[in-house]
Amino acid sequence: MAKLAQTSVKYLIKAKFDASGIVEKPDVIGALFGQTEGLLGPELDLRELQRTGRIGRIEVKSVSQRGKAIGEITIPSSLDSTETALIAASLETIDRVGPCDAKIHIESVEDLRTIKRNYIVDRAKELLAGLLNQMPDTTVMSEELMQNLRTAEVVEFKGLPAGPEVATTDAIIVCEGRADVVNMLKHGVKNAVAIGGTSVPQAFAEIFREKEVTAFLDGDRGGDIILKELQQLGEIDFVARAPEGKEVEELTKKEIFKALRDKVPTGQASDIRPLSQQPQQRTQTNGSDIVSQNDLAEPFDVPETAESKEKSAQFKSYSVKMSAPASSSSSSSGTRRVTSVSIPSAPAKKKALDSETTAKFKEHLTELVGTRAAAIFDKDNNFVGRVPVKEITTSLKQIESPSAVILDGYIDKFLVKAAEDAGVQFLIGTSLKDKPFSNKVSIISESEL
Repeated sequence: MAKLAQTSVKYLIKAKFDASGIVEKPDVIGALFGQTEGLLGPELDLRELQRTGRIGRIEVKSVSQRGKAIGEITIPSSLDSTETALIAASLETIDRVGPCDAKIHIESVEDLRTIKRNYIVDRAKELLAGLLNQMPDTTVMSEELMQNLRTAEVVEFKGLPAGPEVATTDAIIVCEGRADVVNMLKHGVKNAVAIGGTSVPQAFAEIFREKEVTAFLDGDRGGDIILKELQQLGEIDFVARAPEGKEVEELTKKEIFKALRDKVPTGQASDIRPLSQQPQQRTQTNGSDIVSQNDLAEPFDVPETAESKEKSAQFKSYSVKMSAPASSSSSSSGTRRVTSVSIPSAPAKKKALDSETTAKFKEHLTELVGTRAAAIFDKDNNFVGRVPVKEITTSLKQIESPSAVILDGYIDKFLVKAAEDAGVQFLIGTSLKDKPFSNKVSIISESEL
């Protein structure tokens, strides 16, 4: 018998038989050919179809039990679906196998292409799952590329490892070692320069004269030592410290930017006496308050200027009567008059920030840390643009109705005056210098935002 090539098999006929006696495989095959011969005409004769290769090798499996035989018949076919179904149905007309009565029942006609398609789909799912597990997240890939790029951006500035913007920016961040610079570059801070150890190079003396310097030091005793050495070489504008017990090179992005936001002027970097240790301005005598000598001190003769006239208009003079203690022998009249006690008048009402605008301004201030730039907003609190801190005064004159200014730097009286002239309502900076005051502008430091 011819054997059908596996590449051309389309369908598989599966049948079961049950004979009343013991039969062998040749008996079953003979019954298939003999009892279907001429049943469907010469074109669908089972013997001829097998000879031409359109029906494949017939497989028979039989088992004898208690004088009877049962088994399975498998017939591969390359005919179309209609012809295959006719062949399968004709097998059920067989009623004898060998000398025994028998019955054949068709279990199924399977489309091998469907089986293959199901296998292909299931296997493709497995392969795709493995492929997806091997593919890294695009965000992770981008972050790794950016970190490698930033690490490669370490350059030399006056023989010291530094970020690529140190030579061009007006403000730099001084840290201890190259690893600190690399870590800051990974998180987008490009104006850092490293000392290279606890011994501060003399090159920093020249750098201190040219640029605004922020010392960003480790949160340990080594950071204290380096700060003292830096102060001996020149003037440091601000000091930022890593959390206690941590080094700059091991900080996360959030910790780096928080430390830079919390930087303080150099004069405030040393220990400050708590309020409980400040000199008292009032004393107690026999349970009654009296004015101390500091309150009664005569004022200085200070030359009057236009600025002092403006400030003096904010104060009023009052005469205050204070009752002396009844048991005091030093009091003769029972009252004492203190003149010219200056009490500030109520300032003009300023516009307050709502929660949404506060969050918006806080986000912009975070983005400005380390840039030495200022962000300007219009009357509707829409972002207009950024300018260098040193160009704020000029830029405010060119913008119509500016409403708010946020800057990476301190706010002083000169900046307040420029903001008042431009009609600015909110002036927000990382810190305040010389306690600036204004009746027109709301002055807000980073800690108050």
